[in-house]
Amino acid sequence: MSTSLADHLRSLPDESLAALLQLRPDLVVPVPADVAALAIRAQSRVSVSRALDGLDQFTLQIMDAARLTRDPADGTTSVDGVLALATTGPNPPAPTAVRAAVDRLRARFLLYGPDNALHLVGGIDEISPYPAGLGRPATELDPRTAALCADPAKLRRTLLSAPPSARAILDRLAAGPPVGSVPPGALQAPAVGADDDLPPDDTNGGAPTGSPVRWLVDHRLLVRVSGGKGGTTGMVELPREIGLLLRRETGPLGPLSSSPPQVAATPREPKAADSAGAGQTMEVVRHTEALLEQLAAEPAPVLRSGGIGVRDLRRLARATGSDESVAALLLEVAYAAGLTGEMELPGAAGRYGADQQVLPTAGYEMWRAGSLAQRWEQLARAWLTMTRQVGLVGQRDDRDRPITVLSAEAERAGAPAARRAVLGVLADLEPAAAPSAEEVLALLDWRAPRRSRGRENAHREVLAEAATLGVTGLGALTSYGRLLLAEATASEDDATDDPLGLRADAEDGGSAIRILDTLLPAPVDHFLVQADLSVVVPGPPEPALAAELEVVAEPESAGGASVHRITTGSVRRALDAGYSADDLHDLFRRRSRTPVPQGLAYLVDDVARKHGGLRIGSAGAYLRSDDEALLAEVLADRRVEALALRRLAPTVLVTPYQGGRLLSVLREAGYAPVAEDATGSTVLTRPKARRAPARVSVATRALDPLATPRLPLPRLLGVVEQIRRGDAVARAARRAPAVVRGATSDGPVPAHSHHDALAVLQQAVRDKALVWVGYVDAHGATASRLVRPVSLGAGYLRAEDERTEMLHTFALHRITAAVLEK
Repeated sequence: MSTSLADHLRSLPDESLAALLQLRPDLVVPVPADVAALAIRAQSRVSVSRALDGLDQFTLQIMDAARLTRDPADGTTSVDGVLALATTGPNPPAPTAVRAAVDRLRARFLLYGPDNALHLVGGIDEISPYPAGLGRPATELDPRTAALCADPAKLRRTLLSAPPSARAILDRLAAGPPVGSVPPGALQAPAVGADDDLPPDDTNGGAPTGSPVRWLVDHRLLVRVSGGKGGTTGMVELPREIGLLLRRETGPLGPLSSSPPQVAATPREPKAADSAGAGQTMEVVRHTEALLEQLAAEPAPVLRSGGIGVRDLRRLARATGSDESVAALLLEVAYAAGLTGEMELPGAAGRYGADQQVLPTAGYEMWRAGSLAQRWEQLARAWLTMTRQVGLVGQRDDRDRPITVLSAEAERAGAPAARRAVLGVLADLEPAAAPSAEEVLALLDWRAPRRSRGRENAHREVLAEAATLGVTGLGALTSYGRLLLAEATASEDDATDDPLGLRADAEDGGSAIRILDTLLPAPVDHFLVQADLSVVVPGPPEPALAAELEVVAEPESAGGASVHRITTGSVRRALDAGYSADDLHDLFRRRSRTPVPQGLAYLVDDVARKHGGLRIGSAGAYLRSDDEALLAEVLADRRVEALALRRLAPTVLVTPYQGGRLLSVLREAGYAPVAEDATGSTVLTRPKARRAPARVSVATRALDPLATPRLPLPRLLGVVEQIRRGDAVARAARRAPAVVRGATSDGPVPAHSHHDALAVLQQAVRDKALVWVGYVDAHGATASRLVRPVSLGAGYLRAEDERTEMLHTFALHRITAAVLEK
């Protein structure tokens, strides 16, 4: 069949071959040596499985129709035969829909050939052994069952006589898959005369039936296909003829639907959905900033097993007023965006035996300087592309250990593809459509059943995370979320066409940022000072205003309008950071839209007057002041007795402790000292923020790291031309005089063309001879190995390495040369 497919590929124009490579990009990694190698790769199990993964449920059912209508003699089918089988049963699909599905299969070369002699590529039967969920024909399973199926009247009578419990098993197997396991003893024959001892079966009118599976096997409705030790366990299979008979009400292929399920949910108001999502984006940015500030104040230690411990996660969630699940999501997203990272601890190990801490990186400062929309977009892009499944946090791994935040156990390579699939379903609906989770799962199951089945929990988690991050609002995809997904997908598709990013948008942000900016309240550059020294910011503050408020005020509440309070400690902190009293007065006059209360001016002047009244040096340390009465007060204060102060001069006190401790103890006691250097100049510093090494955000990666990059059409045409040249060289080599391979005067002669390499390998399998095999490994590097071929088929070479006594498997499309060992 590979030769037939190769001949068919050779007869196609370059544009058709390029279209095939565009639909199945894995066929050119690496570039095949010739058309024969391309045909073998197109039929390999891995490539065919990838092609099937992208097909919808209806197209897969039409492919099963082609498999069921194959001629046993030559293995071909026809479009008319597929159409006749697909339109059998209630509610048949339109013939145009069936032909369109056949065209989709032919475009991917899962079907090829003329309409009256269609071939299926090899590998499909290995991937899916039961077409349409039907078993094998009875002639392949058991001759006695085949005889029963050959008598339709007797078969119907046997089915009608089946007990209800046995009929339920038949109906379940008829729906597919047609095989099932049986418990121990279910197929054992009863002892002689033991029928009277069987318990009554209520489902059979009170008559004893024993095991329903045994009844079905005894009456040839099920065929035992394997058995365990002693014949007590095994598998049973429902023959195809019986399955088709049981499907007489639904059709041989089961229920067919050429269009996806309809969404019954009422669409939301687009403006309402965008407003709800925009409000959530503000909360996400605020909570993320609060989490990172808590990490900066108290870094979280990294467990020896990796990740952040449960107690630290609870501490961070409690400090920021969020749920643990939300805190875990934001920590994972911030790490993926490059805002947090690990830093080695100097010296001994820290808490929990860890030698690393998680804290903000230098990129966090740049992130804080951006607008709300820019900060959210960086987080959302990282979420789209990160290979982390946050829903696994808190669950147990294979070793029954809890999965923690940032641990390796939460790594899932298919997570980006799951997010793209779920958001793609929402994006393809009408704007502001808000389907339920069940409707989304049904759409995913119809679009790509092979990919979606078994991943329902992951898809539900994507919907919950999208709502938490503000990608969706009121259950509908927001307008800026739709643009974000489109931009991420477009950047992935254009990555190979523009690897250096020379055509990247030079503007400050994309369309998603601009749309979100119009939905969010405009940043404000002012605040309102109240008589009780509270400061109200009527909107999101500008980065400069937020930095000033962080120094001069204490936060009390956050949200659309945040509230801060000016205290003695906050004014002292501002003075320690380098502000003077005049600077603070000017700040409040310039930023406040209300008159500055007199109490605030008095507070600033009073704290500034006391600030710096005491000076601290580094002699051991020393404490000096021009106010002798103030020094006498400090010397007599019992709260600072632990410093062991003593007077050296009327204006100087000393202590055996370092200046840092002297400074902190005096401040805790209510004094306002400042440090000075050796020249007597005041030392005013901001607290030094610890930062982890900078990390690159995962938002620069492809949206689906498992997907093979799609090449543009001009490059694919160049690949086709290269394959054509290799095919011409292979044909010329086949027309050349035969050369005895394996020995010449200069040593072994390799088979350079793919066709010749396969001929050498086939000869080696027959002769059980040693052969040198040249191949391209998974990293694209060329290598060679001396092996003894065992088998050649299904797109793979299985060979034994006599040196290591190991069995190796080589994909035929990766083999570049073969030469017999001399």
